[in-house]
Amino acid sequence: MDGAAPRVDLNSDLGEGFGHWTLGDDDGLLDVVTSANVACGFHAGDPSIMRRVCERAALRGVRVGAQVGYRDLAGFGRRFIDVAPDELTQDVVYQVGALQALARAAGTRVTYVKPHGALYNTIARHEAQAAAVVRAVVEVDPSLAVLGSSGSAWLRLAADAGLTVVHEAFADRAYTADGELVPRRLPGAVLHDADDIVRRCLAMARGQAVADVDGAPIVVAAQSICVHGDTPGAVEIARAVRAALTAAGVEVRPFAR
Repeated sequence: MDGAAPRVDLNSDLGEGFGHWTLGDDDGLLDVVTSANVACGFHAGDPSIMRRVCERAALRGVRVGAQVGYRDLAGFGRRFIDVAPDELTQDVVYQVGALQALARAAGTRVTYVKPHGALYNTIARHEAQAAAVVRAVVEVDPSLAVLGSSGSAWLRLAADAGLTVVHEAFADRAYTADGELVPRRLPGAVLHDADDIVRRCLAMARGQAVADVDGAPIVVAAQSICVHGDTPGAVEIARAVRAALTAAGVEVRPFAR
């Protein structure tokens, strides 16, 4: 660092309801986060929900990002799909384009893309699918930033394509020794203790080590920290994280301008 105070973005997955079904407290989280990953209809979300989240994000000055995923409403996008790369490219183009239109109608714009669930995890290593998602972003709007985990094929290929990459860490997820997320099906994958989550976020924002799932130290690059909206007490945890970051002199602001 050049002596400037550390800074970090806070993002959350929002708009993940569908029709009359709701998930999480979008309004509560929009009062805390600086970037909103809006579900684009494939793993969750529908046009009415997408527009509503965009409108409310715009009122609060929260940046809007397209949270793209596999076509998997039944599985909430958390199941791997062996989709052909060209088909995946078109699926992502479709999702980003839909949110762009709804965001424009809501008086804001899409500034970044973040994959969801199984797609996020898959393109950390699956070169063909990672390249397919990169191609979609380049074709739609190469000025869009992309959000992902350090060391992933997704961010490497995105950088090679000239896209702006943003390194993301997770407030409430455990990491393996090699910096990947512990699969949700395994014990300890999701953290629930608010004090522990706050301590981890402070460390990550400062570039300090946190404990991996086995208790060993690991440094996770964190230009943006994701606070999940579908965990119990999500809004209270997000508020505690932001308050602690601010109190520690960490500037909380969106990465996208």
